[in-house]
Amino acid sequence: METRNLFAEAQKIIPGGVNSPVRAFRAVGGTPRFIREAAGSKIIDTEGREYIDYVASWGPMILGHSHPDVVAAIREAAGRGTSYGAPTEIEIEMARRIVDAFPSVEMVRMVSSGTEAAMTAIRLARGFTGRDRIIKFAGCYHGHADSLLVKAGSGVATLGIPGSPGIPPQLAELTITLPFNDSDAVQNAVARYGDELACIIVEPIAGNMGVVPPRPGFLETLRAATHQSGSLLIFDEVITGFRLAYGGWQNLAGLIPDLTCLGKIIGGGLPVGALGGRREIMETLAPTGPVYQAGTLSGNPIALSAGIATLDILRGKPYPALDAMASRLCSGMADLFRKKGLPFQINRIGSMFTLFFTAEEVVDFTTASRSDTERFARFFQGMLEAGIYLAPAQFEAGFLSFAHTGEDIARTLAACEKALKTL
Repeated sequence: METRNLFAEAQKIIPGGVNSPVRAFRAVGGTPRFIREAAGSKIIDTEGREYIDYVASWGPMILGHSHPDVVAAIREAAGRGTSYGAPTEIEIEMARRIVDAFPSVEMVRMVSSGTEAAMTAIRLARGFTGRDRIIKFAGCYHGHADSLLVKAGSGVATLGIPGSPGIPPQLAELTITLPFNDSDAVQNAVARYGDELACIIVEPIAGNMGVVPPRPGFLETLRAATHQSGSLLIFDEVITGFRLAYGGWQNLAGLIPDLTCLGKIIGGGLPVGALGGRREIMETLAPTGPVYQAGTLSGNPIALSAGIATLDILRGKPYPALDAMASRLCSGMADLFRKKGLPFQINRIGSMFTLFFTAEEVVDFTTASRSDTERFARFFQGMLEAGIYLAPAQFEAGFLSFAHTGEDIARTLAACEKALKTL
């Protein structure tokens, strides 16, 4: 069925025609593509059109789509049953891999999504410290849990929604939102609220207002501030975990948070998440402690089988080679933009990147928000027409996978040159 017809049918029975808002193409115009299948670096829509994919299911498909070893692991696991609601040996195997990969993690609790991991981390921090206030950063998205959907990034930023109806004001008042990369603001907030502060939660590399790296010393300020106040530091590595290295950004930065959130990359793209940290904190979770969290699908055997297959492949993968390919792509795009004389910024960390349509350095949500979103939308449509699938929003990250090739990069740069002629 044609994409336009599918979208019309979807809108009759699904709010907005999509099950996650940014998929609706509201920020870029046109009709969202309905995907039929994917393999390697490519996705194919229901009309048979092929695209080089830089969304990668919003990050986790680092091996590319339909990796044969991951597919085989899923099929084998499914043959043994899809869900038990009981402990399995594979949960221990996954927990060991995470503990081995993250020096900050001594114990792990499996959940079903990155949102659930962040939600549980906040509850655990409050339960462990006996305090209620939390600090987050404008433009950082940690899922749609009530405490965290205040001045969030990602689709919330794309749609221009500052928060969300349905969140009680009393709960929102407990969330202190600060500018990302502003160490002075952190120190001032901790000086004022330190005795009430349960935690600071942060994406160590922001990926949901577009890619924004931390300034030198910013994450270290967070670590010092939480030590000073007796609160917990939570790294949301749902995007960065196993994306930039085998482990997380904390491994590369040499920082030890108290809690770490992980997401669907540890499920090979299937619905899964995890929360890990120091033993004394993690044992505050039920059944050993009073902080309750539960889930029938936590540690689902199919998701964890896919995740173990993915992590075992990633352990031997050359991350520097993936970094070099991303550098080639972004450098090539930068050259084309300079020749065209258009204002732009490209922020890249490893295989994550965002092209911002602004002449101003992007260091936080305020500077990201000054991007020319209308020009981005025209660029997006030009790239889509040329067979390049980017995130349909200015405030998102793009991702490369180990399945991307030099030919993919060349085709993407050719498409970019063509798209720029329309701007």
